[in-house]
Amino acid sequence: MIVTRPTRLDGLLERWATRGQAKFAFQKARATAAVRENADLSADALDAMEMDALEDFGVLEDEQETYESALERVRMDLDLGLPVQVVERRFLPTFDFSQAAAVVTVGPDGLVANAAKYVGAAPIVGVNPDPARIDGVLLPFAVGQARAAVQRTLKGQCRVEAATLAEARLHDGQRLLAFNDFYVGARTHVSARYELTVGGRTEPQSSSGVLVSTGAGSTGWMSSVVNMARGVAAWLGEEDPLPDPRIARTDAALLWAVREPFASRTSRVGHVAGRVGVGEELLIESRMGSEGVIFSDGVEADALDFSGGAVARIGVASQTARLVVG
Repeated sequence: MIVTRPTRLDGLLERWATRGQAKFAFQKARATAAVRENADLSADALDAMEMDALEDFGVLEDEQETYESALERVRMDLDLGLPVQVVERRFLPTFDFSQAAAVVTVGPDGLVANAAKYVGAAPIVGVNPDPARIDGVLLPFAVGQARAAVQRTLKGQCRVEAATLAEARLHDGQRLLAFNDFYVGARTHVSARYELTVGGRTEPQSSSGVLVSTGAGSTGWMSSVVNMARGVAAWLGEEDPLPDPRIARTDAALLWAVREPFASRTSRVGHVAGRVGVGEELLIESRMGSEGVIFSDGVEADALDFSGGAVARIGVASQTARLVVG
């Protein structure tokens, strides 16, 4: 099984149909934005901006060609006498991975996170199609190493890391997993209202939502929350920096934080961050009439409704993501 994702150029082509139309729109959008900022721009300046836009578009074309070449190489190298199916990221929530012996992701690190919560027990081989542009924290294999990595995986001779997943369960039985993090709150920028219970302590809250992070996600969105807290502490004269709360991908624990908690007559701010271990959970009951939501790993399209009266229990999942690391 090979999991792919659209490139940035694919996104433009989906809107403009042809590469020529996409390139023209890309040029004109850059020039139009410049004119709005400075109506006195000369014709030569506008021409220069359009040329710069063409160079930027060329970067997208080069990115596309590199990705397509890498994907074709992986597809050819995985001709091992077994059926190979290619699945685009948007179809992951509805695809049946029960028969997959291995899952190969060809794309950025985020594609591993996208796939991990859907593939079940299938081992994931992360392949970096473009090392010049992609960090590859979750992608230990180059394109030319994919065949050998999959062969070792199929023979049970690979090294596998069991990365912790988070799990959210609603009162009606619906379930969602997260590789990096959960967002629990409102779909829009209005305040999320809910009742949070953890460690036997219950508190009504109003905030920008609750973030729950795994070890894999503790270097991402959660780290941004900590960076904000550090900046505010420094501004207030706190000399000692806040400790780094990051945990390892394999740690069976979750970190959680309330974003921008607001104190009022009906909401409290006494319990806004912590750690949840195995057998522990965050219990969050919605106090929003509508537009409440729980989504994972930044994918809002695959979300749980968390409106009026919904109760979510969030903790360490029994399932792990099996990442092939060698």
